[in-house]
Amino acid sequence: MRVTLDYGKTGLEVELPEERVVGPLAIQPASPLADPVEALDKALANPIGTPPLAEIAKGRKDACILVCDITRPVPNSLILPPMLRILEGAGIPRDKITILVATGLHRPNEGEELEELVGAEVARNYRCLNHHGKVREEHDYLGTTDRGVPVWIDNRYTRADLKITTGLIEPHLMAGYSGGRKVICPGIAGLETVKVWHGPKFLEDPRADCGILEGNPVHEENTRIALMAGCDFIVNVCIDGKRQITWLGAGDMIKAWQTGVSFVEKVVKARVEEPLDVVVTSCAGYPLDTTWYQAVKGLTGAMPIVKKGGTIIIAASLTEGLGSPEFQQVMRENPTLDGFKKRIMTTDYFVMDQWQLEELAKVRAHCKVKVFTKGLSADTLRGCHVEPVESVEKALSDSIAEYGPATRVGVIPKGPYVLPYVGKA
Repeated sequence: MRVTLDYGKTGLEVELPEERVVGPLAIQPASPLADPVEALDKALANPIGTPPLAEIAKGRKDACILVCDITRPVPNSLILPPMLRILEGAGIPRDKITILVATGLHRPNEGEELEELVGAEVARNYRCLNHHGKVREEHDYLGTTDRGVPVWIDNRYTRADLKITTGLIEPHLMAGYSGGRKVICPGIAGLETVKVWHGPKFLEDPRADCGILEGNPVHEENTRIALMAGCDFIVNVCIDGKRQITWLGAGDMIKAWQTGVSFVEKVVKARVEEPLDVVVTSCAGYPLDTTWYQAVKGLTGAMPIVKKGGTIIIAASLTEGLGSPEFQQVMRENPTLDGFKKRIMTTDYFVMDQWQLEELAKVRAHCKVKVFTKGLSADTLRGCHVEPVESVEKALSDSIAEYGPATRVGVIPKGPYVLPYVGKA
């Protein structure tokens, strides 16, 4: 059977043995909104848990709107213009509106990339700035949580009279689901905050995982941090495999987001009856698969349905290489994953972005990983604690030879957009 994996901007066609394949595993059918613009207008006028945006905006002297960075395919060019018209109509001058890109600790989005992110018209006519997580003087200290996380949040947001966030709700490898509170933390949190919140104390908890909210310390803590920072209004969306909007909601940061989570939970889950020997997957293509740092999400997403000792085969374009200089540093400084885990658990060792190597270590402790890409050399991939392969088909053929004639293969073309699990019908 021929399957197209999400890979870069073009996709990657692969030939798989149909008699062995479970799937393709995909998000459940959900009709895209017939008229997203009309749905947005209704959501802004009839939000969940708050007054209409036009009412909230009256009397405010300035506003800050958070948008996700380029790694999240949020339809900002659709979302932003109606909101901006409402803010200006309520009396907030255009020069008092800031659109802040919630980069977290990722690189800034500028130039053509910024236009792609927010739309050319918005990029030309509004003040669009990037969050800089490593510049402490751009953050306000809001206190320390009961779990010991110092809260530093971008002061262009904390000092705004009207605080608005946008976002995409999808499975997240640590926080259960993205969107809502997550655009604030880690979106506009300082390095000092993320260092602790993304530390082993939180990430080694087994509930810090995809699709889990109850008892998840990562989710609970960034909700607490977002509440400390404040949020007057959110607009969040869910999208399908073609990135069409299937749900759109607005209003209270928690209530509106929870409504979206309830919707997406019914859509993204894909069941298999028992763990599989091999899973072929992706990191959902551009813009999510441009770095190895991001591609790890495709591995963590597939791991729940892979047998202990099984294999994940992932295709990712990796057109921008490994990731940040700090992530490259932590890879260089830790030639073995066992040594890395011991180091972070027993010493005060810290390098920004180390949490993604920690997630990779969880995967590698469970199964083997084979990677197809044209973006990194075979030697570089070996340094990433994975096996480079010349093709997905060859990797699968070798795995079938290893596991034998009863080998069962799962395939997840859209990678971490799908939340696979093992369970009976």
